[in-house]
This record gives sequence, C-alpha cells and structure tokens, in this order.
Amino acid sequence: MTRPAVSLPVPGPLLTRGGWSTFIVALLVVCALAPALNLMVPESSPFHLSGYMVGLLGKIMCYAIAALAIDLIWGYTGILSLGHGLFFALGGYVMGMYLMRQIGLDGNYKSELPDFMVFLDWKELPWHWALSDSFLATLLLIVLVPGGVAFVFGYFAFRSRIKGVYFSIITQALTFAALLLFFRNETGFGGNNGFTDFKRILDMPIATPGMRMSLFVITGLTLLGFFLWARWLVNSKFGRVLQAVRDAESRVMFCGYNPLPYKLTIWTISAVMCGVAGALYVPQVGIINPSEMSPAASIEMAIWAAVGGRATLIGPIIGAFIVNGAKSWLTVAFPEFWLYFLGGLFIVVTLFLPQGVVGLVKKLRGRQDRS
Repeated sequence: MTRPAVSLPVPGPLLTRGGWSTFIVALLVVCALAPALNLMVPESSPFHLSGYMVGLLGKIMCYAIAALAIDLIWGYTGILSLGHGLFFALGGYVMGMYLMRQIGLDGNYKSELPDFMVFLDWKELPWHWALSDSFLATLLLIVLVPGGVAFVFGYFAFRSRIKGVYFSIITQALTFAALLLFFRNETGFGGNNGFTDFKRILDMPIATPGMRMSLFVITGLTLLGFFLWARWLVNSKFGRVLQAVRDAESRVMFCGYNPLPYKLTIWTISAVMCGVAGALYVPQVGIINPSEMSPAASIEMAIWAAVGGRATLIGPIIGAFIVNGAKSWLTVAFPEFWLYFLGGLFIVVTLFLPQGVVGLVKKLRGRQDRS
C-alpha cells in the first residue's frame, strides 16, 4: 500500500501586487521626492522639506530598522529582547570612532587624538581604535562587533535553554552592564559625553545639505532593503521553522529539529540589523553616548513593534514612525507628560490592541468585507 504524497505549503510571493506598488512609491519618495523637496524647492515654498525634517525622518528610519529587527526575533520567533539597545549603540560607537578620527587636527586641541583623550592626558590611541581611521574596516566592524557579541551571548543563553521572561531580564542586565562600562573614561569611549562634534565623513563635510540628504537616502534604501530581506526570510523554510519554534518549541524538537542554530542565527541577524541602524543614526544625529544603551531605549524598541503589530514586518516600521513622531511633538508641547503618554500607549495596546495598529486595520477591513 503506497502512502499518499505529502504536499508542502507553497511559499507565497515576496509581496502582493499592492505591496509592490507601495514599495515602489516608498522608493520614489526616498530617492526622488524628498531630495527634490529639500534641495530644489526654495525655503519660502510651503512644499519645502526643511533640514530639520530630513534629520528627523532619517533618525526615525533608523529606529524603524531596529523595530524591524525586534519583530524578527519577537514576532516571528517568540524571543523578547529588552537589550537590543546595546547592539544599536555598538554600531553607533563603531561609526562614531571613525567620525572622531575624521576630525583630524580640526579639534579644539589641534591634535590627532580626539579632544576627550587630550583632555584626559592620553598619549596614544587605545588598541581598539587601531582600525578606526579606515572606512572599509569600519563598515566591516559595524557588522562584526554587534554580530559577534550577539552570537557569543546567544550561544550560551540558548544552549542553556533560557527563555521567556528570564531571557528578557538577562538581555536587559547585559545592556545595563555595558552601559556602566561605557560610562567609564578608562574604556576610551568618551565616558558620559560619548562622541560628538563630527565634521567629515569620507573627507567630505558632514553638515552640508547634500551630505545630509545622501545619508537620508542611504538610510531609506537600507530600510527598504532590510524589509524585503526580512519578507524573504520569514516566507522561506527557515522562517517557517522560526514560527514553529515560537508556537511550540517542544514539538519542533520532537520532529527532529534542533532549535539552537535557528534561534542563534535569527538572533545574530537581528543584532546586526540594529548595529547597522545605529551606524546610520550617528552621523545624522551628530552624537553617540551611553544613553543609547539605557534600559529605557531597549524597551522603547519593543514598544514600537507592539504598537505597530508583531509578526507583520510593516507594523513595527509604522509603530516606530507613530511613536517617535508623537514623541517629537509631545516633548516640545508637553515635555512633562511624554513618559506618561508612552506608558499609557503601551498599556492600551497590550489590553485592547494585542495585534497593534496593523491588526486593527485588518479587523476593520474584515468587518467591511462582511457587511
């Protein structure tokens, strides 16, 4: 008696027709519309995109990359990290070290050493600054440093089968330990003040409108590229195993799969994405300090994913824009109430919108289709 053939589910398209249309529109906005409104439209025009808005949108797009990284491990794998601010900051510090070396003799002390090292009476660069004057080495380290730290930590954590709230607490403890380390002047990372006063990147002035728009476009393209890659990843066999681990890890092990390499791989990929986001963030904001490693910064990343909608990919991006757009307005209009708003938003989403904004939109569309 022959057994019936088992048909595996056919992977869906990378994007639907409507999804590709939206993607192309976003691509045109990032690469054509925004540069035209900023560089070609005069400042007196109501259609002019100001330099402030360019910087703000660029910063939020960096946050959106971090939120997308959180969705890959939390939404699709069931791993809630409260320490991804560490990987974001590590990528930022690697880029900041390169930008500090680009200052050259234009610092306040006219020295090849960064100003804070001269102030602390350092005579030479620490060993971990050895490759900081090379842009290619910097690009490589932006990937290797967050990825390496994540791989080592994840290997021991996942091998020990630490999961759930215990894993979340350990990630936050790791981030807080790094925060205390980077606060120390002896580590050579600028202490409490961190790195700032950047002047050039690739020997070109960093404060010009053209350079700021170039960084904006690169950030937008990186966000769109990571989104497509994440879509491909979750639709692949690898992504289906991740979702099975999220839903029933013990059954996955019973079926003969070892969850460790799957969880470790997506954990490392997520950390690298956060590192890239941090590296793009620093030249646009103009500063990097240990506050980016604070527990609150990592918790905010989880809030962006929850507000937008977990396991949707587009949801965390939307959530990052909603939360940070509201933050930019509220911190000016009602600065003393911002944290109350953030906490209340998280409570409302948890109680009434467990699937986030994207889930709410889908529910409303379903009601309209039935009516």
